[in-house]
Amino acid sequence: MQRPDPKISDVRPVIRQLDDSAVNRIAAGEVVERPASAVKELVENALDAGATRIEITVADGGKTLIRIKDDGCGIAPEDLPLALSRHATSKIDGSDLLNIHTFGFRGEALPSLAAVGRLSLTSRAPGQEGAEIRVSGGQAEPVRPAALNRGTVAELRDLFYATPARLKFLRTDRAEMQAVTDIIKRLAMAEPFVGFTLIDAGSDRTVFRADPESGDLFDALHARLSTILGKEFAENALRIDATREDLHMTGYAALPTYSRGAAVAQFLFVNGRPVKDKLLTGALRAAYFDFLSRDRHPAAALFIDCDPVLVDVNVHPAKSEVRFRDPAIARGLIVSGLRHALAEAGHRASTTVSGATLGAFRAEPRQTPDGQPFVYQAPEAPRGFAAPIPQGGLAQTDLTGRGFSDRNFPAFDSAPSGRFEPIEETPQQPLESHPLGAARAQLHENYIVAQTTRGMVLVDQHAAHERLVYEKLKTQMAANGVASQALLIPEIVELSQGDATRLLEAADDLARLGLILEPFGGGAIAVRETPAILGEISAEALIRDVLDELSDQDQSMTLQARIEAILSRVACHGSIRSGRRMQVAEMNELLRQMEATPHSGQCNHGRPTYVELQLTDIERLFGRT
Repeated sequence: MQRPDPKISDVRPVIRQLDDSAVNRIAAGEVVERPASAVKELVENALDAGATRIEITVADGGKTLIRIKDDGCGIAPEDLPLALSRHATSKIDGSDLLNIHTFGFRGEALPSLAAVGRLSLTSRAPGQEGAEIRVSGGQAEPVRPAALNRGTVAELRDLFYATPARLKFLRTDRAEMQAVTDIIKRLAMAEPFVGFTLIDAGSDRTVFRADPESGDLFDALHARLSTILGKEFAENALRIDATREDLHMTGYAALPTYSRGAAVAQFLFVNGRPVKDKLLTGALRAAYFDFLSRDRHPAAALFIDCDPVLVDVNVHPAKSEVRFRDPAIARGLIVSGLRHALAEAGHRASTTVSGATLGAFRAEPRQTPDGQPFVYQAPEAPRGFAAPIPQGGLAQTDLTGRGFSDRNFPAFDSAPSGRFEPIEETPQQPLESHPLGAARAQLHENYIVAQTTRGMVLVDQHAAHERLVYEKLKTQMAANGVASQALLIPEIVELSQGDATRLLEAADDLARLGLILEPFGGGAIAVRETPAILGEISAEALIRDVLDELSDQDQSMTLQARIEAILSRVACHGSIRSGRRMQVAEMNELLRQMEATPHSGQCNHGRPTYVELQLTDIERLFGRT
């Protein structure tokens, strides 16, 4: 027996017009998801008003108090009631909903906040008197005079008191405060010339502060990113400046060796608006996929600017997603722009690698018998005598005081026993002309020690040569294409009509990678040829993997990733093996090739191929500074 459908009734439903209060509460459910959403809307209003300094004060994670104070243009007293009306805005005139140049434009934020909390606006426009208006649960009070020097103060108390059911979905005060902080940091990245201060009213402490930056855009952005993401990111980030057709991308992206365990350091902006867009994050991942293992994620702050008519920002209530008129151009801009920057970085590796190495070298502190830290003091010379310092410094003397140079010592090569055996000396190379210096020794038949003008370099010979061989194989593949092998009997793969269409639309791109497809009627696809380098494979499994990625990212990297994974495996087997003793000339040749090869600072799996230690760091280890 079937139960009656509760939606079926003998009573005809009546269409009603919802009142403004209900409409605003519904809109608030879309726009104001949590306290961080309210902060975002109010701070964006301050930025649209031309503020140069914004102070944000919150209490209990924003649940009981959110106060935004700015020095923007302000609101005239007669406009305050209108500012709290639904779909009232000064940012557009409604004639062109695609030509958007501001953060806000729909006129929903203030009335939505006023519908679910207790909102007050205090503002003073140039040449006007200060005024204030209060709204509680959608009910506005009359405008009254207020004291204020300039700008606007928006204060929201008891968020969701009018809709208490929403309070049950909020997280702890600490989690909500973290969400507010993340929002402020993203907006601070987008506006490096604006000062931001975030204060926790409960503990009366400054959670985040970023003063206005100066200089050109890149200098200001670099300084702001150093404040927000840390000095290490700023030191290991590459400057990005790329253009494709009508899209321009700027920002900074970190070296592959400065990667993260999760996608927590990826910040994307479109026309200054922070967004979380699947297309853009997928393109960022694709740009690094050849340099990072699957469990590592790149770090970047990228800004795409274009004519507003080329991107639709009105596809999400919170404006956190965008839709480009031509998504392929945006994706190609990110991939090509980042790969070009990474190639220009050459053999460069992140400074965090040397920092971790120094940490591993840290010596245990010596103590005196009474448990006090040991402090070395040089013995004093007898009265009337001075210790002779030879010309050229102590580095050129032995214990007898006689001078010598490193020419008195032969070059060395490591023997299987672990002892160093002298080999024939080779002409000295000018160290200053080589970033990776000149080889001095080989340790454990795997690590090359090179001396540079600034210190020393320790190279993993197998990892370095593996990257060199891999890049050479990729270059050959790009020049000659991917060879394909014809199947004796074409494999027929049954798909839905939509999946088959999506796959055939990408057929030309797949053909360049050696995968030849043809329609076979209905939703069937005939696989005629597969990449020869993959050997014997299941064509259907490959097709479905490619299709899954096309559905998720609109472009498949699966096939290319498989091919390059095999090239990486070939490179691994064809490179210098660990345990092989190398001559000085071979070691120097490896160093020179690393300097000339892009991406040689990390191996095929994203690990560093060398570590550089500054002379000052080495001296610090031995207490010389």
